[in-house]
Parts: sequence; C-alpha cells; structure tokens
Amino acid sequence: MQGQVIPQPQSTSVPSIKIGKSTNFELKNGLKIMVVENHKLPRVSYSLSLDNMPYAEGDIKGVADITSQLIGSGTAKTSKSAFNEEVDFLGANIYFSSNGAAASGLSKYSDKILALMADGALNTIFTQEEFDKTKAKLIEGIKSQEKSVPAVAGRVVNALSFGKNHPSGEYLTAESVSKVTLQDAVKNYKTNFVPGNAYLVIVGDVKTNDVKKLVTKLFGSWEKASAPTPTYQDPKNVTQTQINFVDMPNAVQSEIALVNTVNLKITDKQYFATILANQILGGGGEGRLFLNLREKHGWTYGSYSDIGFGKYVQKFSSTASVRNAVTDSSVVEILNELKRMRTELVSTEDLKNAKAKYIGNFVMQVQKPTTIARYALNTQTQDLPADFYENYIKNINAVTVEDIKEVANRFFLADNTRIVIAGKGSEVAASLEKLKIPMYYFDTYGNPVEKPVFKKEVAAGVTAKTVIDNYITAIGGLKAVQAVKTISMVGQTVIPQAPSPLTYTSKVDTKGKLNIELAMGPMSIMKQVLNETGGYIVQQGQRMDLTGEPLAEMKKSTILFEETTLASKPGVTLDGIETINGKEAYVIKNDKTTLYYEVATGLKIAETKTMEQAGKSVTQTTTLGDYRAVKGVKVPYNMIQNVGFELDIKINEVKINEGVTEADFK
Repeated sequence: MQGQVIPQPQSTSVPSIKIGKSTNFELKNGLKIMVVENHKLPRVSYSLSLDNMPYAEGDIKGVADITSQLIGSGTAKTSKSAFNEEVDFLGANIYFSSNGAAASGLSKYSDKILALMADGALNTIFTQEEFDKTKAKLIEGIKSQEKSVPAVAGRVVNALSFGKNHPSGEYLTAESVSKVTLQDAVKNYKTNFVPGNAYLVIVGDVKTNDVKKLVTKLFGSWEKASAPTPTYQDPKNVTQTQINFVDMPNAVQSEIALVNTVNLKITDKQYFATILANQILGGGGEGRLFLNLREKHGWTYGSYSDIGFGKYVQKFSSTASVRNAVTDSSVVEILNELKRMRTELVSTEDLKNAKAKYIGNFVMQVQKPTTIARYALNTQTQDLPADFYENYIKNINAVTVEDIKEVANRFFLADNTRIVIAGKGSEVAASLEKLKIPMYYFDTYGNPVEKPVFKKEVAAGVTAKTVIDNYITAIGGLKAVQAVKTISMVGQTVIPQAPSPLTYTSKVDTKGKLNIELAMGPMSIMKQVLNETGGYIVQQGQRMDLTGEPLAEMKKSTILFEETTLASKPGVTLDGIETINGKEAYVIKNDKTTLYYEVATGLKIAETKTMEQAGKSVTQTTTLGDYRAVKGVKVPYNMIQNVGFELDIKINEVKINEGVTEADFK
C-alpha cells in the first residue's frame, strides 16, 4: 500500500564453514606433516614452520635477522643466482627465514618447487661474502632509523613492557649487530633450524600418498634434533598508571602508546569476546579511538588498539600519532575510551557491527591456502579442538555485551598502564605533567634518566637579531650572501623500496623561481616548479597546478637566504635554547616556521614548518648539515627531510651564479 514501508526479510542463517581436514604424519626426525587436499585450482602451497620457543640473543642481537637473510642464499649444488632463475622459470614464490620457509606455485611443478624449498632450507652454504653484505645492510638500516620517532617509540615500548633481557623486549643496535660473526650465524642455524618442533603444511592440488613419498625423500635426511627451551619470567605490569616519556627534540608529532602485557591463549574461553572488544575499541575506522581522536577532534590520521594472543605473553596497546599541541588531550581521551569500555556496556549495535566485521573477514579468508595452512598449524601448535574453526562463527555470535565489559576489565587495564610517549619535550612535557599522572623519563633505548632540561634561557644581550646576524656572518658575511643570484644543487637520496638511488636536483634564484626534481635515471619521479605565473607539481606524469595556501607555502620556500630580511619582520622572536640532534641551538619563531641556529657555530641546523594538507595540520622538519664553502658562501651539503620517512639528501655538486637558466622554470 502507498505510504507504507514494507520490512525487508532478515536472514538468520549462519554461513556454513567447512575447513579442509588435514592428513597428518610424522617423520622419524620429528618433522610433522599436514596435508590438506584441495583440487579446485591447479596450485599448491608449502609452509614450513619452526614452533620453537622465543629466545634472547643478548649482546649479539641481530644474529637471527642475519641468519634469516642468509638461508636460501645458495646451496652446495645450486648458486644463489641459479636458484633464483629456477624459481622464476617455474613461476613460483619461495621465501626463507630463521623460523621456516614458504613456497607456492602451479601444482604441475609441485615436486620441483618443494625440492627447491627443501634444498634452500636444509642445505644453505653460509659464505663470508653474503654474510658481510647482509650485516652491512642491516647496520645501515639501523642507523637510518636512529632519529625515527616511531622506531624509537616501538623499541622503548617493548623494552619497558617486557624487559630488555626478554625475547620480546630486546632490540637491535648497530653495536650488537657489529659483534655478530659468520660462525654465530652458522651456530644459530644449526641450533634452531631443526626438525624437532617443525611443521610442514601442504595445501592444494596434490595427492597425499605422493606427497608422503616426496617429503620423506627430501626431508628424511634432516638430522634429528630439538631446539633449546629457555625459560623467562613473565613480565610484570606497572603497579600504577604512569607516563614513560622519551624526549625526541626532532619530533614533529608525539607517538603515544598505552600498553599492558596480557596472557591470552586462543583456547581461553574469553578469546572471542576479547577480539570483539578490541574491534569495538580500536579495530579500524569504526573503532571508538578512531572516531574520537580523528573524526571528532581531528588530532591524528588514525588511532587504533591491538591485542596479542598465543602461547606466550603478549601486549595490549592503544596507539596514536598526534600533533604536539594535543598530546596531553589525546592521552586523556584514550584513557576515557578505555575506562568507558570497562564501566559501560557497549551498545548492541556496536557489538553487532563488530561481529559482522569479524565474520565477514573470516568468511573471505577461510578458503585461501595460506589461511587453511595457518588454521591447520594453529590446531596442532595451540592445542585447539579439531572443530575450532568450524565453530568460529558460532562462538563469535555467542558473545554478549556483558562478556565485552568483563574482558575489558580483565585485559584493558586502567590502573596498571604504561603510557609511553616519544615526543618533543620542550613542547609537550609541561602539559603532560599537569595531568597529575606520575611521569618518568627514559632515553631512546629505554634506560631511565633524569628529567631533561628541555629549554635553556639565553644569555643577556642575545636577541633574534643577533642570532640571525651571527648566522649571516657564519656563512660568509652579508656582502658575499647578497652576491648570490642563483644556486644549483645536485645530489642523491634513497627512498624505501626503490631499486636504486634517486638523483636530487634543485635550482633557485633570487626572483622567487624554483625547480626541484627527484629522478630515477631518466625517469622523473617528482617535480616542483615555481615561476612568475604560478607553480605546479608533477608526480608520476600527472601535473597538478597549485593555488591558494599550497602555492603561498611554496613561494615562501624559494627565498634565498631569508635571514637577510628576517630580523625586521614582525612577530619574529627568540624562544630560548633547545637541544636538537645533540646540539644546542637558538630557537627562532616566525609564524608557522621554527628555525634552529647552533649556538657553537651560528649555522642553521634545522627548521620546521607547519602547513595544512587535506584538512589536517602537518609539520615538516628539515635537518641541515655538512656545510661547505662555495664562492665564499657556506651551504649545507646534507639535508634530511621528514616526509613520512626520512629523505636523506647528500649533495655532491653546488654551483652559485651558474648552471641556472630561465628554461629551468618553465
């Protein structure tokens, strides 16, 4: 009838889930094999997992990382290059680590793929050449993360939560990796890469009887042994909620993590309620943390929670990366959301949505070979009932709002939480202290320290003008600086996942024109141009013309030696002395830009700029160093820009008043 709303029928059926059953057998050396036949597609996957106990590496932390990279890098009968060529020829994927191996490909090549995986895993030859390259690359990676606030925060969170002598709390350092020898890697491999706790899961278009013969042939000679079983005391949570602060003077935002350890096994009767509670709190864009800190307040790009589970002690954490100015407020809101989960029943709608999300993901993933392999392995290693995954949806649906509140009180601790914050102390510490939460200070490796002196007073007679004038003198004097009409720079940098270094080119003149480009060989990756008529950016061949605020910001960045007029601008102030990158520097504030001039040399060593991007306030930091004189003017030959990762630009050529033409700015 017109005007009436006819209700839609509601489905009450629960999806029927059938998990492929495995056929299990064991070799004499202890290797356990699980075969799940699935003939829907002509593919097969292999997963070799070592279910060894976690172990601490002590003063040679990094030996397992190096071992992981060396396994499969050449065997007694196949070189590394020949091995990779064969894998490519078969169209297969094969991976190795110190915890096992994995391979997949077409089932018509199943025997060859498994033979390659077995050869790489069991017959690796550890050469000094490969060891040296792997070790050097690992040390280089560690050094590149020294000033990364997220990396430091993650390291300190684990060190404080578990203890630095615990397998989950120890961390890599350049010093520990440098102590690792080839013999250490060989010993690690021989000690831990053994079949005693090893499982080989095979899923796909294979026949169990054929597989049994092949596995026995390939893995039967693997020498019988079991890995050590070290014991560790379970870490203790703090007796009272406290802030553990790490001062990172170069931080443009604060990394926040509220953490407590948990011991949640998959067989725990509250397992399903716990993973749903975590989903409601911070499992994604629908989570309460995200809706509060991002959608309601606009303080962050995202805020999430995560809870670990399994055979060993894990951690529960609620995290966010926020602007310095709202660090204290973000801590308060995360605590509020944790307490709300513990004191109030969640709505039936929230629980219903969380269940739908989990069930939807479960149904989508359950037919994938990697998922089937993981479920088969979990069933064996986690002592799960044989029908655990068949009953997964039923157990999810059985969770009540009362169950959610109960597990929140068990696992989401409110009174025994570490609030670990890595951030810029000079901007956030004072406001955090006003929260009246006990506050302790740590260095970037989790060692307790006295409260740092975040900002020093300047000596009498030092002003913004004297600091700026001193900088002009330090780089060559006003006359030499004013003689500069153009600067051309060429250098190199690297970006994550790029196969080779990028060429960096910068050309700027005193008329406000600019051309900056990153290129990989002849291919331009990114280009920024500013000329008399406007500005534009080209990325991956797509041009975007700039207008409004982005154009205005680019124009500000083209000014050569802004210090020649900076002191006369209104609002430019001297804001004390701070330590940045280990050096004391005068802090000059200029609207949304902060400039740092080293006290000892007068040189500018860093600057930060705050700008709006996609409706969010973003701060970008540039660190300057390695000053060298060119035609009487000192210019930085090293620039490190924080653009989501650290872009470390090393200049190898600088030209003043040459190498720049009008054509460069078209």
